Amino acid sequence: MQSLPSEIATAEELDDLLSRPSEALIEMIARLDGDIMILGAGGKMGPTLARMASRAIERARVHKQVIAVGRRPMPDLEKRGIQTIACDLLDLEAVRRLPRAENVVYMVGRKFGSTGAEAMTWAANVIAAHHAASVFAGSRIAAFSTGNVYPLLDVATGGATEETPLDPVGEYAQSCVGRERVFDYFSQTAGTRVIHIRLNYAVEMRYGVLADIAAKVWRGEAVDVATGYANVIWQGDACDHALRSLELAASPSRALNVTGPEIISVRETAREFGRLFGKEARITGKENGRAYLSNPSRAISLFGPPSVPLSQMMQWTARWMMRGGESLGKPTHFETQDGRY
Repeated sequence: MQSLPSEIATAEELDDLLSRPSEALIEMIARLDGDIMILGAGGKMGPTLARMASRAIERARVHKQVIAVGRRPMPDLEKRGIQTIACDLLDLEAVRRLPRAENVVYMVGRKFGSTGAEAMTWAANVIAAHHAASVFAGSRIAAFSTGNVYPLLDVATGGATEETPLDPVGEYAQSCVGRERVFDYFSQTAGTRVIHIRLNYAVEMRYGVLADIAAKVWRGEAVDVATGYANVIWQGDACDHALRSLELAASPSRALNVTGPEIISVRETAREFGRLFGKEARITGKENGRAYLSNPSRAISLFGPPSVPLSQMMQWTARWMMRGGESLGKPTHFETQDGRY
């Protein structure tokens, strides 16, 4: 287990910690054949995953490339010696011009702004997946998905397992099932090795469920607990699990829930942030008992528990906020239950 700092003071320190590879990842990279391409590397998690893969390769002392592909240039990654390519995955001819890689992490997706722009959401989540799946049919593909493909579940269930029937609520979640089915099709017909990473929810101090709750408590705003429960996982651990899952990609395709072991109570989390801030958390509403919840027992049995426990994430988040640390300004809307984002 790697040591963790008591506090993270700067964005540079945060990015360095987020992208720190585990010893298990370094060992896996050493035995993994081929380069690693990251499609959709320009999003919130993409730069972390690209840096983590690059650092793991360096530590493993093997000759591999990390190729980061995004819609726009990514100069920060280029400065770190990572090859970057600007490519619109809705352009099939542009996707065909990409170099081939034995290993692909697929991170392309659209969620926020889906309501009122449903056609674009379906295109981004399904057509782009088709283009990637057809061009990289011979690769291993770890494809990011979401816990939103499952139905809302009562907290007493302990969350959805990978065997829980998919029952998406709303067009965003439906399009995410569509994305999975495209990769499933190529896994069945072309033998593509695929694993779906059903993630909810990755967090760090600038973004995520914990930051959303903490910000409301810090500003003295009421925290609505109607959606009273959630799963969270440190973004660095989510990236570690996604990269290590490349070895698990198979035909027929597999799925893996990636999240933390706890089901957190929004009410108790708000109260704990209040204690850390020296403020009283304002609570409104009453828990309806349902939420998007996933059971990560399979991933934990494969990879072990996440390296950063919930209590540490909360302490870091509180101290970050009290220091005036930056925010991405992008609420997660984890409390949404009607499927409209």
